[in-house]
Amino acid sequence: MNSKLKNLTLAFVLICLSLQTFNAQEIKTLAATDTKERTTQLVRKFLTPTRIVWMSDNSGKSVQNAEVLLKPGTGQSVLNKDKGFQLKSSATELPMIVLDFGKEIQGGLEIITTINNEKKMPRLRIRFGESVSETMSNVGENGATNEHAMRDMIVQLPWLGRMEIGNSGFRFVSIQLIDTDSKIELKELSAISSKRELTYQGSFKCNDERLNQIWMTGAYTVHLNMQDYLWDGIKRDRLVWVGDLHPEVMTVNSVFGYNEVVPKSLDLIRDLTPLPAWMNGLGSYSMWWIIIHKDWYKYQGNLDYLKQQKTYMFKLLRLLATKIDDSGKEKLEGGRFLDWPSSENPKAIHAGLQSMMVMTFQAGEELSAVLGDKSMVAFCDSTVLKLKKHVPEANNSKQAASLLALSGLVPAEQSNSEVLAKDGVHNMSTFYGYYMLKARAQAGDFQGALDNIREYWGGMLDLGATTFWEDFDINWLKNANRIDEPISAGKVDVHAAYGGYCYKGFRHSFCHGWASGPTSWLSENVLGVKVIEAGCKVVKIEPHLGDLKWVEGSFPTPYGNIKIRHDKRPDGTVNSTISAPKGVKIIK
Repeated sequence: MNSKLKNLTLAFVLICLSLQTFNAQEIKTLAATDTKERTTQLVRKFLTPTRIVWMSDNSGKSVQNAEVLLKPGTGQSVLNKDKGFQLKSSATELPMIVLDFGKEIQGGLEIITTINNEKKMPRLRIRFGESVSETMSNVGENGATNEHAMRDMIVQLPWLGRMEIGNSGFRFVSIQLIDTDSKIELKELSAISSKRELTYQGSFKCNDERLNQIWMTGAYTVHLNMQDYLWDGIKRDRLVWVGDLHPEVMTVNSVFGYNEVVPKSLDLIRDLTPLPAWMNGLGSYSMWWIIIHKDWYKYQGNLDYLKQQKTYMFKLLRLLATKIDDSGKEKLEGGRFLDWPSSENPKAIHAGLQSMMVMTFQAGEELSAVLGDKSMVAFCDSTVLKLKKHVPEANNSKQAASLLALSGLVPAEQSNSEVLAKDGVHNMSTFYGYYMLKARAQAGDFQGALDNIREYWGGMLDLGATTFWEDFDINWLKNANRIDEPISAGKVDVHAAYGGYCYKGFRHSFCHGWASGPTSWLSENVLGVKVIEAGCKVVKIEPHLGDLKWVEGSFPTPYGNIKIRHDKRPDGTVNSTISAPKGVKIIK
């Protein structure tokens, strides 16, 4: 053995001997100190465009071989000189193509170029859109924005290589060559879908395909927003808005069961909001945080997690109690908010906040009992009695009427007959529509709620939606152009023309988790799953089929999925077949 080899061998032996002084855990700890890593549960998949929506030139002169983009790619650049998709510009023409990926997704683009390009590459303009018209719009035009996610950008691709572009919510993409007298050739283009890989444990199917599609669209809307945290929107409102979370959390409970994104998001907003501050600057949103914890514990039954909230929750309840005057009237300061469509009705906002105070202290009383704090149970109970001394009017607001019913301040039948059942789906909203449905169910008007779901949420589907929107008005259907088609002469561009407050025009989010209410509502009221004991230990099955002939589905519990089928007999009674996992008691 030569001297150099001997030295190398000796060094290796010394290293091995030195490592023996550390156990496996110490080595792992030392390695962890060398880098700071943040992990993710998101899974990326590459999607091929489903169709070409529009091209600036159909003659084959400036846009060539577009069909290449509809073929699944490999994600790899190659040396082969096979002809790819080409854009060729002139001094007066900048060619463009619009592609459809078939459904709303969260993510970006992967573009592969070919060896046939000149090494000095021209620039492309890439625009993402939740509608065809948005992907053809300019920033600053009808609300189009890059504020929350870059959806309009100019890029330069590598000569022979691969590039990833963008991170937004979109279904459509436009690609335009913006340098004159130039050309570019692409081998392939794919959307990069980034979301959690989840099993849809809950399911819903009935003889009305429109309701089936609505249930699944709500579930998919929330799925896209279950990013590293639970967002409200994937293009805009990519934030933890804790009030908006409540309908989303109920959808998570009904479709996915336990998922760490919920406690992770609830803890984030708690830790970002030292008392006496309000979550997201809104007193109602701090109240929703408590109500969400009540429902999360009810469905998941995690007592250890609930105990972690005790100190903050009890301090928050005592803070809220200071915002009630001697007559029992709420006097919350700061941002006073239910949802945007009700924001110009101060009397309705007061009625809603008064109701939310009652609901919050009712939730506090329930959770205090679980936590074994008798003094806090008594405190919450006395606060509820004080609040019930003051019963405001709904002021013709469906938002206020629904909360008045759910809190018990006004009989649900009264709220339904006087406000909720009037004017069809006019004056509904995507966020508070969930509470309107719940209040109608509480009043026993299940058929009225089913009709609302078909017309209101179904109206978005009629316009080409694959996820539910931040807001919607049934009047928008008049002479409306579908969002998945170029705007025809004389038709109304729904995305550009409508929307209010912070969501005017193209700023309007077409994938908003707070709009998913029908999904959990259908599971609870039509499939009939009502959780009685925390953690789904006891579940009541009480279906209300309305005009449906049959319904079947599943519901996730911590013990496994409940499987259910209901068939309506000729006399109107219902025959039910139910299979529950061990640990879940079913009552009818």
